[in-house]
Amino acid sequence: MNNKGIIGVRDKVPTAMLLPLSLQHTFAMFGASVLVPILFNVNPGIVLLMNGIGTLLFIFITKGKAPAYLGSSFAFLGVGTVIINTMGYRYALGAFATTGLLGCVLAYLIYKFRTDWINIVLPPAAMGAVVSLIGLELAGATINGGKIGANILTQNSTSADVCVFLITIITAILGSVVFRKFLGTIPILIAIIVGYISALAYGMIDFSSVTTTTLFTVPQFQFPIFDLKASLIMLPALLVITSEHISHQVVTSNIIGQNLLEDPGLHRSIFADNFSTMLSALVGGVPTTTYGENIGVMAVTKVYSVYVIAGAAVISICMAFIGPLSMLIQSIPGNVIGGVTFLLYGMIGTSGIRLLVDSKVDYSNSQNLILTSVVFITGLSGIGINFFGIQLKGMVLASMVAVILSLTFHFLNKFGLTNNK
Repeated sequence: MNNKGIIGVRDKVPTAMLLPLSLQHTFAMFGASVLVPILFNVNPGIVLLMNGIGTLLFIFITKGKAPAYLGSSFAFLGVGTVIINTMGYRYALGAFATTGLLGCVLAYLIYKFRTDWINIVLPPAAMGAVVSLIGLELAGATINGGKIGANILTQNSTSADVCVFLITIITAILGSVVFRKFLGTIPILIAIIVGYISALAYGMIDFSSVTTTTLFTVPQFQFPIFDLKASLIMLPALLVITSEHISHQVVTSNIIGQNLLEDPGLHRSIFADNFSTMLSALVGGVPTTTYGENIGVMAVTKVYSVYVIAGAAVISICMAFIGPLSMLIQSIPGNVIGGVTFLLYGMIGTSGIRLLVDSKVDYSNSQNLILTSVVFITGLSGIGINFFGIQLKGMVLASMVAVILSLTFHFLNKFGLTNNK
């Protein structure tokens, strides 16, 4: 840890610190990551296994320079459900694997043509807004119930639900600004523990699944069936995950103070992300992606070490085989998860605003003003369109609008058709 209290990307962490720091990342991503296989009606064990393996591969392929945890991707939910309902899960696996393979081909194209085009298709005025939307569009998910949310805005919510949520979020906030030394690196973990204890006091925890599950479990492997129609239906998802990946890499770059698009390179991180998706699909898992929750943990704690991320990946792999451990973490109520994500998602949103400030975006230029304004409204208004069976809305739709507007402005400027002076 340097004199600014930062644990760098390649800094090794003492063994005594490694476990709690890694658990902090595991807890942060767990609720969202297991939700995807639950919605697909798939056993989470295989997903936890491939999330861990995919994360370790990502760290290896990016030469240990890009701290990122790969969890289950939500970008494939809509079209994946359509394929599963009409053809079956194994056909969806084939489409997932094909999309991952095409993503690897895209990585090669990025390697050949470098990354100069990013400032054309997503200039800072657009990129900053898109990055903010990663966190801002998830704001409602922290309190609107469900597997992830805090369940404090539903008809069935109680005063106990609200109390556990408030205890968790207050602990996370105060811990982030008050705790010092080692405790200052694990405020999210402490908040989850305090929230869990408060939920236990209110009688919200059910340990029956922990005590009845078998000690050792074996993930349920399935193998894909490849079908051209299913793959074509899934193809537009590649645009979604590419835009999401670039945004995540930009916000992570801002947090850690290193340009990950240049070193280790966008081609490496996109290849690692899509290779993980392909590998996961080949054995029955769901597509993977870098996780905003873990980016938020890094922003709050200033702990960027890939060794910590690798530790979280190992824990995820262990959970795939140790039943009680997996069930114990699954017993954490949504009130607690919602309490910490309330802060983490906000940190991601703020990172986008920071990008706008650091890039010194000139809003006296009407094009910059329009880009940021339209992207924000598109992402936050709730508007959505259907595109080849995929509903595009929120950050995803905003990203596509940002690219179209940016390219339009670029060519208008190139041919001298704008009123910029």
